[in-house]
Amino acid sequence: MKATGQTILVCTFLAGLSVCAAPQVNVVTYHYDNARTGQNLAETELEPSNVNSDSFGKLFAQPVDGQIYGQPVELQNVAIPGKGTHNVVYVATENDSVYAFDADDNSGANASPLWHISFVDQSKGITPIPSADVGTKMIYPEIGITSTPVIDPGSSTIYVVAATKENGNYFQRLHALDVTTGAEKFGGPVVIQGSVPGSGWGSVNGMVSFDALRNNQRPALLLANNVVYIAWASHGLETVDPFHGWVIAYDKQNLKQVAAFATTPNGAQGGIWQSGDGLAADTNGNVFFMTGNGTFDAQNGGQDYGMSFVKAAANGVSDYFTPFDEARLSKMDQDLGSGGAMLLPYQKDSTHPLLTIGAGKNGVLYLLDQTNLGKFHASGDQVVQTIQNAFDGHGLFSTPAYFDELLYFCAAGDVLRIFQMSQGMILPKPIATSTVGNFSFPGATPVISANANSNGIAWLLRYNPGAAQGHGVPATLFAFNSLNATRLYDSTQAGERDRPGDSIKFATPVVANGKVYFGTATELAVFGLLKKSENRKVSSP
Repeated sequence: MKATGQTILVCTFLAGLSVCAAPQVNVVTYHYDNARTGQNLAETELEPSNVNSDSFGKLFAQPVDGQIYGQPVELQNVAIPGKGTHNVVYVATENDSVYAFDADDNSGANASPLWHISFVDQSKGITPIPSADVGTKMIYPEIGITSTPVIDPGSSTIYVVAATKENGNYFQRLHALDVTTGAEKFGGPVVIQGSVPGSGWGSVNGMVSFDALRNNQRPALLLANNVVYIAWASHGLETVDPFHGWVIAYDKQNLKQVAAFATTPNGAQGGIWQSGDGLAADTNGNVFFMTGNGTFDAQNGGQDYGMSFVKAAANGVSDYFTPFDEARLSKMDQDLGSGGAMLLPYQKDSTHPLLTIGAGKNGVLYLLDQTNLGKFHASGDQVVQTIQNAFDGHGLFSTPAYFDELLYFCAAGDVLRIFQMSQGMILPKPIATSTVGNFSFPGATPVISANANSNGIAWLLRYNPGAAQGHGVPATLFAFNSLNATRLYDSTQAGERDRPGDSIKFATPVVANGKVYFGTATELAVFGLLKKSENRKVSSP
């Protein structure tokens, strides 16, 4: 499956470029594509034969002013005014900053950002939201930009959502920034607001309203149908109630709000969290997401979709699936939406060619037909397939990846598991599991690099807990053979040489054009093939 917008000719990217070069990879959204498959099928430099501690490692890092929770995104051949043309990697921080760095090196002038925009102004009383204000230490000590931005290459625009505290008031704003300068576009930013009819938690005069303090904008942004979709959950169990899950959508060019949807307008909770995964979208304009604990009454004609897979179109919810035991799962805090949904490529040999897959805290793997998700049946789930205890007692807090009829999962406290698909079904037992790199909570979101259907590598980033609040000790980057889950490399093998910054929960690497990028508590880390002078023989533990 080719990721939409992933591989393009340089000459088609930005106006003013007249020379076509070889195809390059742009990473404009979370997990590579709007289906969230996590696969880059145009990686020609990194392959199993050269990803090892002798020839692969940390190339450089770029310091930033806050924790990087969102996945980096990247564009090739960007003309930066006064600084020439660069391949650019973009990251955003919890200190409400957006950075554009040269993607290939940090030498000379590239030691500094190509541009850096901050939405903080201490002199005017504008800061990120202190974590203490929402009663949480899940993201600590400040909450600014948490989700993965999205890029529209056609208009050279990067969209981000920033949360701020301004003289005692709280705001979240959608920013549309020029990828070449960081300047605001389309009359932005716009303050995010929204209200829907409802009698649920926190309603006033029959309306439920978006709360810029309580709602955590964790899921990656989605750009589809010429619309930017933004979703929210809460900040965690400590958060002061009330809250609801939200999806609010804006026209990508004029930033006018085109839709506002609350998951539980007549109830409570139903957060869209997905461990940072973005809403998914198909080519017909449908949007898919998963919700967590909360009120569910859709089976009785209600409008509350807690603990559900949801399919939405322009006119609202068009289909859903809710597990038969949703009430028990909610009571036990077994969120379905702790993991993210992924849309599978067309399954030509299946009676259900259009499929979506997902799992949550209960460790049940659900395979659903995109055209008939299954709704709710108290007597038992009516879906394409369920695999009970798919991860040997571990819950999923991540998004799977897909490559060449293989599925990749890494649950909390578990190892990498590779499942085989056959004729649109999943073999219930994994065909391979990794034997090293046990991934402590929350597990990891795998990404795949490959050259078409060969030289596949599964990349995972391990969060390593520490005593500090808000982050762990240095992260560990792993590379596994995509067929048998054998370890090719991990960043501890070369000692201090490959030491990245401190790890962030739910951080996800991205592989593009021979390099691996990921965010940490203090820096953007960049890994790739070492120069011969940098190679150093090391022994695997």
